[in-house]
Amino acid sequence: MREIDFRAGRLPGRAILSVRGPEAGHFLHNLLTSDIDHLAESQAAYAALLTPQGKILFDMIVLRQGDGYLIDCAASQRADLMKRLAMYKLRAQVEITARDDLAVGVSPVEIAGGYRDPRSPEIGWRIIGTPEGEAEGYDAARIAAGLADTSADLGSGELFPHEANLDQLGGVNFRKGCYVGQEVVSRMEHRGLARSRILPVVLDGGAAPPKGTDIRAGDKQVGTLLSSAGTSALALLRLDRLAEATAPLLADGVTVRVLKPAWAKYDVPGAA
Repeated sequence: MREIDFRAGRLPGRAILSVRGPEAGHFLHNLLTSDIDHLAESQAAYAALLTPQGKILFDMIVLRQGDGYLIDCAASQRADLMKRLAMYKLRAQVEITARDDLAVGVSPVEIAGGYRDPRSPEIGWRIIGTPEGEAEGYDAARIAAGLADTSADLGSGELFPHEANLDQLGGVNFRKGCYVGQEVVSRMEHRGLARSRILPVVLDGGAAPPKGTDIRAGDKQVGTLLSSAGTSALALLRLDRLAEATAPLLADGVTVRVLKPAWAKYDVPGAA
């Protein structure tokens, strides 16, 4: 496994909300892509809330705690996520609360009271509490591990779970019953319709072009550059066009080398 290299501390771009009450587990289980009903105490799951058309509105990490759940989400999306959950609440016996007294921390090594990041062991441990100081180098570590960031990479209502690799990172349970957008996600899984994937890339020969820059092989667009840190970046790439590419991949004149993450169970044409 690749060495995890970042300084432990708080993630300022994340925020916490709680969902509690006698029906909290059932409520979240029927909405989110992961199996929430069977989470054990202090166990975490990667999950998403989708549009009815199966695209990601919000991705999150859900932690079982006591009689409820703590949701680790993008700080910029917390208010909208709470509104969306409230829309589905109806008569469910749940209480949805912003928890400004809590923050998300990360560590490259096991931390007391923490839990391993449910997406991949290559990105270490997380904790919800009052971590001291800000984490340093975390973005570079998550990019190198091939893990997309909610705000920097996913947007809202733009990508299907397969495109963001939720099917590879434990973010979708294909054995559970209905949830919002489930029919579309199941169809993509069973028919193998995921043509695009977010993948880590290495940039050679210049500074990283801005997010949104086209990646081309000759005159054909192969993908789009997403977040970057130094010479490492993420990109949304068409796998079929990677397989067909006969020219080097370039993003605004910078050579792009595609990597296959350790967690990926699908073929990545031309990957190092």
